[in-house]
Amino acid sequence: MIDLLPWAWALLAVAAVTIGISKTALPGGSILAIALFATVLPARTSTAAMLLLLIVGDVFALIAYRRHAHWPTLLRLAPAVVAGLLLGYAFLALAGDGVVRRAIGVILLLMIAVTLWRRYRASKKEASGVVVAAAYGTLGGFTTMVANAGGPVMSMYFLATRTPMQVFLGTSAWFFAIVNLVKIPFLAGLGLFEAHVLLMDLVLAPLVVIGALVGLRVAKRMPQQLFDRIVIALTVVGAVYLLF
Repeated sequence: MIDLLPWAWALLAVAAVTIGISKTALPGGSILAIALFATVLPARTSTAAMLLLLIVGDVFALIAYRRHAHWPTLLRLAPAVVAGLLLGYAFLALAGDGVVRRAIGVILLLMIAVTLWRRYRASKKEASGVVVAAAYGTLGGFTTMVANAGGPVMSMYFLATRTPMQVFLGTSAWFFAIVNLVKIPFLAGLGLFEAHVLLMDLVLAPLVVIGALVGLRVAKRMPQQLFDRIVIALTVVGAVYLLF
């Protein structure tokens, strides 16, 4: 088991619960968990450890929203996402922990900017097509491979294409379930799934389940605007910490 101080375990526990909630109630909200994981663990290790917990959350997202996916959208995104995943894999293979750590910080800040811009543009009509899908898909694939941070990018894409709420949640659930499974052999090839990482995830997985169940129960009651602001504020702190 990884030798961590109690405060570090507490942060990882909060991150695990946040992963579960983000999967069933707030797509893209896992940026807070990314910041917490990368603060406590080495950057590359945090990416691998989070991936397995995200897959646990994906199971609950699929149970809740699997019937609402729009498969033509997923197929349109697929080529660009694959290209982004390969670029992200090359970056992880070549970059050291320090570079990856700072890259995660930069990505998180970019994702916050994306989220705010998404809110501003949500009420405006945006064009969609092959070029838009290619841009969002490539960035989403890269960010999810390097830092599991593709959520806000893809959320913005689904809003940009005026995707109805239930279809948004269902398509997003299938998208990340498939992408996260595809990432496993890549990260395994880099030797990132060490025994202590698997044991740590085994301890944290029940908290993801709790978070997912909480998210399902409170999705329609939670004041999402306030929750979004809290997530963004805490993520800014985490991203700045990782940078400096």
